[in-house]
Amino acid sequence: MTESVRSRRLIHHEMQRAQGEFHALLECASLEDLARATNGTRWTNRELLFHMLFGYLITRNLLVVVKLVARLPKPAQRGFAALLNAGARPFHQVNYWGSRAGARAISVSRMREWFDRVIGSLQRHLDAETEHGLRRHMPFPTRWDPFFTGGMSVADVYHYATQHFDFHREQLTLAQGPTTRRAGTPDS
Repeated sequence: MTESVRSRRLIHHEMQRAQGEFHALLECASLEDLARATNGTRWTNRELLFHMLFGYLITRNLLVVVKLVARLPKPAQRGFAALLNAGARPFHQVNYWGSRAGARAISVSRMREWFDRVIGSLQRHLDAETEHGLRRHMPFPTRWDPFFTGGMSVADVYHYATQHFDFHREQLTLAQGPTTRRAGTPDS
């Protein structure tokens, strides 16, 4: 089994785990829970849950960017990453306010539906990737997100969404949460 095939299977598993956790988080959250402040962010639990969904939504766009920019000459790729890094401050403002607005604009049940659709879409696209496509790589804007590294492959971007989800999962202050957190890998 090649590394990218193994990665593909693990990425599928982690997305399914996150999907189950997201459902459980929404099911156990009361209105009071959703309105409570989170630990370490300026968002409420509801806003942070939307932001966790948004991480998967933005991944679809990141995949397109990687596939396009990776075809450019290396200097152009580095220039593109530098340009994005220069725009980190406005990005963070849009990211913050967008999650606040998104959480107010859609219902909890709609969040669940969007989460299911984006996970299904990402998994279908992951299945359609070639080995070469999963290895396609470009420099990344490291100031945009703590999980962005100096260079990321298509496979790294698929994995990024769940890294982002797991990080923010720890910042939620819901009264209860799912007990199946990181229950293992397909090999365990």
